[in-house]
Amino acid sequence: MRRLLSHRDARLLVAGQTLSAFGDWAMWIVMAVWMKTLTGSSARAGLVFFVLGLGNLAGPLGGMLADRVRRRPLMIACDCLLGASVLVLLFVHDRGEAWLLYLVALLYGLVGTAFYPAQAALLRLILPPELLADANGALSATRQGLRIVAPLAGAALYAAFGGGVVAILDAATFAGSAFFLTLLRAPEEPAAPEHRFLRELTAGIVHVWRTLPLRQIVLGTTIALLVVGFTETLIFSVIAHLGRQPSFFGVLATLQGVGSIAGGVSAAAVVRRAGEVRTVGLGLGLFGVCGVLLAVPSLAVVLLAFAVAGVGVAWLVVGFNTAVQTRTPLTIQGRVSAASEISISLAQVTSIATGAALSTLVDYRILLVAMAAVVLASALYLGTRRAALSPPAATPAAAD
Repeated sequence: MRRLLSHRDARLLVAGQTLSAFGDWAMWIVMAVWMKTLTGSSARAGLVFFVLGLGNLAGPLGGMLADRVRRRPLMIACDCLLGASVLVLLFVHDRGEAWLLYLVALLYGLVGTAFYPAQAALLRLILPPELLADANGALSATRQGLRIVAPLAGAALYAAFGGGVVAILDAATFAGSAFFLTLLRAPEEPAAPEHRFLRELTAGIVHVWRTLPLRQIVLGTTIALLVVGFTETLIFSVIAHLGRQPSFFGVLATLQGVGSIAGGVSAAAVVRRAGEVRTVGLGLGLFGVCGVLLAVPSLAVVLLAFAVAGVGVAWLVVGFNTAVQTRTPLTIQGRVSAASEISISLAQVTSIATGAALSTLVDYRILLVAMAAVVLASALYLGTRRAALSPPAATPAAAD
């Protein structure tokens, strides 16, 4: 971590994204609560998160944009656009304006498809390859750490002053992120467009398929996520069988956040020792263990399960992102990131819907064990792949 923070641009990027993440977590939970308050409908409140994910389907276009233009100005523009967009929520006063919450949620998803691929590519320019895992771990740890406190802060501000104040706070964090980005010195030039739209759009998918480690990671993770989404529904059955109220989910989410911080801090060391592919396998393995533990009717075991899941998710994310960064030419970094993410997003959305349907027909413990079996099989597949050398990365900027 000390070597990572010795790079001026890395310090600025982590600081800006930490600030922005606080606003994101606060705003997302408040939009759902706000919708529930305005409409009285839990379903319409839940649709806020569905619409947020819907924007991710534009991933190939966002990734292509991130490869065509300079990344830092694109990220600044994204921050400015979202900062201005959330201020639209100041006009939400009653049920008739509730649709504006969906609009902002959709913009969050759409803009993110360009912002995050650009961020992944920018890290390649800022840092040497051996520090990419450290950077991804730091970003994961800080983002997950804020997941513990930011939603509570957002909910408290909403209860005391209303949603407009939270929107202003979120806009301010976007402004702060944009300011930190303006201070970066990383030199970059946009890639020249290929003038063949379909070929350019699908370049990320083609690269993932032709690069064995990336193909293995995407395949193994996608198969696992086809069942991982079961937990979104089954966790409430677990809580009920423990004799707790649904609000107890907040305690479990906090424990997962604590686990994710530990996972983010340790992920770089795991990547260096095991490699990216096996790190993703280890992360999935921990999540599979979580599924088994959740089937045990014991409060202590369930609490442990969520902490274990947090570590696993962090290792998976860091290993996945580092593999994409180190095994992808900088000119198509955005499209490869987007191609990888859309496969995973579609699998997760499918599994959430499937889990909700199956939960009405099958005992939750049977579903948890079945989920764990699939995830552990994916983990075993990735854990037994032979390590492959990464290609050389782009030359980074010197540390200050």
